[in-house]
Amino acid sequence: MSDDTDAPADGVYVGLFSGGKDSSWAVYRALEAGLPVERLLTVHPAGDSYMYHVPETRLARLAAESIGLPLTEVEPDDFAAAETVDSGAQGDSELEPMERALTALAAETPLAGVTAGAVESEFQTSRIETMCDRLGIELYAPLWQEDPRELADAMLDAGFEITILQVAAAGLDESWLGRTLDRDALAELEALNEEYGVHLLGEGGEFETFVTDGPHMARPIELEYDTEWAGTRGRIRVTDARLGE
Repeated sequence: MSDDTDAPADGVYVGLFSGGKDSSWAVYRALEAGLPVERLLTVHPAGDSYMYHVPETRLARLAAESIGLPLTEVEPDDFAAAETVDSGAQGDSELEPMERALTALAAETPLAGVTAGAVESEFQTSRIETMCDRLGIELYAPLWQEDPRELADAMLDAGFEITILQVAAAGLDESWLGRTLDRDALAELEALNEEYGVHLLGEGGEFETFVTDGPHMARPIELEYDTEWAGTRGRIRVTDARLGE
């Protein structure tokens, strides 16, 4: 696994991409570092997932258009994650559609590696790294084991506009749905981290995000949505999304 530019130059990179802040930051950092990222790949889980970002992954199409990269979309069957009794086997199984898609892409053009937005999850990262080993490609993971507050500040300093799509943690109420993840929100999240253990970047599934604008994007993404709330958790349902001016 690499977080610098010492990866092989032969072949192109594929950004493993949900449109969320972490995968978007990995793609942005790779582009800034001069890595040849020439395609994005999004997996659309039909239900819950151990390996993938779930809410509003269809927005990745607009994000890819704004970034200016072609998007490969993977449509697996429902992973039935809610019924699993073996999380390890579940994670391995969920990775198979992505690996098949990368294998197909490698048949079209040589692959040098993939980018991934992993921060702390050994469960996800170890599986992606093992997959890369099987495929003989590099894993570029610039967020891996970095300080969460420094990462968050770097994203905001770069000009990322980040919208919260889903919350599921103590201290995060309905008012967080659709909220912009700015420095005021980060200050509140730090307080919630001290009180409840909420991860500053939502690494434990406390919240999910989508990047509506950034320096790597030609046009911002405008969202219209409804909110759904169920006691202790909720999400937005996007009713319309478009590229702005």
